[in-house]
Amino acid sequence: MNIKDKKEREKKLVSQMILLYCRKKHKRKTLCEECRALDEYARMKSEKCPFMETKTFCSNCKVHCYKPEMRERIREVMRFSGPRMIFHHPITAVRHVIESKRK
Repeated sequence: MNIKDKKEREKKLVSQMILLYCRKKHKRKTLCEECRALDEYARMKSEKCPFMETKTFCSNCKVHCYKPEMRERIREVMRFSGPRMIFHHPITAVRHVIESKRK
């Protein structure tokens, strides 16, 4: 898979997880302002990632480029949305688990 496709897949995955989180926690159909800001930040970080060729996901990266506040927010989203992804986006969830286990 080329880097462009990998970046797009990662951005799509993080956006799906943030949307799922916002729908369940904030009872919104679209992203609230706080979640929209987190989504834009996460997508920007994925786009600018210099390690995209070798890493699987940000959680597996040795360098954490997120600001501490944003890192804690994305962790909260991942902890909540991760286990629920199998019910909302099963193909994406299975692919993520397989890719995570490769490294």
